[in-house]
Amino acid sequence: MRPRAVLIGPPGSGKSTVGRLLADRLGAVFRDTDADVEAVAGKPVGDIFVEDGEERFRELETEAVRHALAEHEGVLSLGGGAVLSEITRELLVGHTVVYLEVGLSQAVQRVGLASARPLLVLNPRSQLKKLMDARRPVYEGLATVTVATDERKPDEVVDEIVKGLQP
Repeated sequence: MRPRAVLIGPPGSGKSTVGRLLADRLGAVFRDTDADVEAVAGKPVGDIFVEDGEERFRELETEAVRHALAEHEGVLSLGGGAVLSEITRELLVGHTVVYLEVGLSQAVQRVGLASARPLLVLNPRSQLKKLMDARRPVYEGLATVTVATDERKPDEVVDEIVKGLQP
């Protein structure tokens, strides 16, 4: 049992929006590991960061990814920072990993500067740029398919992913 596609990318890349559309297109189920973490913890991701710390969130996230990769056959979306875990990177080997690439200006527009995202609290634009710059090589290294999302409608992104999934 393997996901048809695992979506990775920074906040604002479209993992949730594109993931749902891709799942519909493939006749599959969509799953988001952030939602899995929230279900296990019984609280939103932001609250986990504040009350339990980032380290605890990352532990829960790694376990959520492990379970989802083993149990889910549809489209799986990982939280933007899930790839920071060496365990997660190892678990992704052999999977179809789709990196949704997004530029800073598009990510800022999509996420919004008044975001409740825990890692973007202080200077959101600056924090998002640092986060994207640091994670880009990891996303690129894991990707079996890379799709640029800037200035594109979600359906156009899904079209390109579907083409990339074909053998």
